[in-house]
Amino acid sequence: MSQPPESLDNNESVAPLHGFHGDRAARSRPTAPSGLTVAVSRESGARGGTIARLVSKRLGWPVYDQEHLEILSGDPVAQANLMDDFSPACVSWFEARMVYLSRSLSLSENDPYYRLVRLVVALGARGEAVILGRGAGHLLPSTTTLHVRVIAPLAERVAYLGQYLRLPVAEAEQKLHSRDAQRVAFHRDLLKGTPSDIHQYDMILNTGHLGEETCAEAVVRVAQVRWQQILDR
Repeated sequence: MSQPPESLDNNESVAPLHGFHGDRAARSRPTAPSGLTVAVSRESGARGGTIARLVSKRLGWPVYDQEHLEILSGDPVAQANLMDDFSPACVSWFEARMVYLSRSLSLSENDPYYRLVRLVVALGARGEAVILGRGAGHLLPSTTTLHVRVIAPLAERVAYLGQYLRLPVAEAEQKLHSRDAQRVAFHRDLLKGTPSDIHQYDMILNTGHLGEETCAEAVVRVAQVRWQQILDR
């Protein structure tokens, strides 16, 4: 995917974006999870990775894509370090969420997806992260997760993927359908559902109509409002 620009704009009227934590001067944050998580689902070629990186930069939160998640889920030391400073409330929340998901998804510790699920839940317990793909928006609770779906018209997705991979149109379209099918299979195998169900998302953004920067700014603004609503409860 293309790399994001250094900033989206120079609009000084936008609320503080870097390292956004909500208005903690007036209210204390909930004990667990420790912050909001933005989970980005995307169609292949819709530039969801670019949107995730732009949102990450604007909010000052780390972004975890499929490659990062696969590396971390295979590294027990890294996962232990991630949870080292968890409060007792975060530990309890994490354990309860894992019990719930293990039962609802019929997961055992020997399941090939178990370590991935455990990692995503740990990131959700910590909060203040952007997670790209891997069903994060389904694994984490809607109360502290902003679940975003990024789409684009088929022709634009094919053109983007062809340019990115330097493939002719026919091969790019074949590759795109293959990638989408793999994601559908992942959702079916782990989550027993499909990513095409629109009602599971908080936001659905069309990069072909709105562009990357507008989509990213929309996610940032809603994330700020969403977390402030949580603090206001």
